[in-house]
Amino acid sequence: NGDLYIEKFVTSMRHIEAQVLRDTQGNTRVLGIRDCSVQRNNQKLIEESGSTLLPQELRDQVMTDAAKIADAVDYVGAGTVEFIYDVPNNATYFMEMNTRIQVEHPVTETVTGIDLVREQIRIASGEELGYGQDDIRLTGHAIECRINAEDPARNFIPSAGKITALHQPGGPGVRIDSHIYQGYDMPPYYDSLLAKLIVSGRDRTEALARLRRVLTEYTIEGVLTTIPFHRALIEEANFIAGRFNTDYVADTSLELDSVSPATKQD
Repeated sequence: NGDLYIEKFVTSMRHIEAQVLRDTQGNTRVLGIRDCSVQRNNQKLIEESGSTLLPQELRDQVMTDAAKIADAVDYVGAGTVEFIYDVPNNATYFMEMNTRIQVEHPVTETVTGIDLVREQIRIASGEELGYGQDDIRLTGHAIECRINAEDPARNFIPSAGKITALHQPGGPGVRIDSHIYQGYDMPPYYDSLLAKLIVSGRDRTEALARLRRVLTEYTIEGVLTTIPFHRALIEEANFIAGRFNTDYVADTSLELDSVSPATKQD
């Protein structure tokens, strides 16, 4: 067989996605987009919503395309339509649709005020969404950090053990979704996610300021975590300026601060 299959090579890409809801009556709503480009080995580390990091024209196009895709397959429920954004060529390509609630759904909830889990249950019960696309307002900016039981100083090797001390900060614009507690045994068998830290502000600058404060206060002892990585990342100039793609973490050298709040206790 002499056929040759050629696939486009994208030299610099961002991972963007649109959150959709579609009820049994065929009403489709798109709740903005999320930028999930900060990744390691294709695993998302930071997700943002309400992003001004991408052109408005691109955001509008992604939302339009996501609605068309959901309608084309007569989708019912909450789902995420994911795209690759080819930065040099200013082009988007459909990648996949996740037919479920995703880890990063809280950033969408934060900027829209819509409880996605509640909406998913309502849709499954046959209820109509009851609001139009124009009723959805995106307010402010939200950032989520995945706090994993991994050692960022040693190539993110997993860290298992008992959590001996725990302080999860709070305050305005701060949300933490987590299952852990002091005395919790982090097993080595499953996903290393310990908590989702979500902060929000009137804009990205305010959200980052709150994130700096919360990461300074966040304390997990007994296992190593990615908290020091996040502390260093949000001080990096290119991240602050929004100049990043899916290769950003691999290509960026970060000076990790003291890991004392996350140090594994012998």
